[in-house]
Amino acid sequence: MSKVQHNAEEHQFYIQNNGELIGEMTYSISSESLYIIDHTYVDDKYRGQGLAEELMSTVVDYARHHQIKLFGLCPFAKRQLETKLEYADVKY
Repeated sequence: MSKVQHNAEEHQFYIQNNGELIGEMTYSISSESLYIIDHTYVDDKYRGQGLAEELMSTVVDYARHHQIKLFGLCPFAKRQLETKLEYADVKY
């Protein structure tokens, strides 16, 4: 299984296993400093392994590095941003 990768053109952070997409988090760019996380997906076979959390953590690290705030539109990202104190600095 590969680590989280970023496809900026497709506005997607993703994880693959042997070339198969097993998890992704997509976003819309509202402005240079605000990304809206609109979708989180993990393949049923890989649920419960922390992949969504890994995607979220990678997106948060990216946001910090690029001075971007995040808004969670999808239920998973919204809950993560609202409940994890360590993400308060990037929450919009």
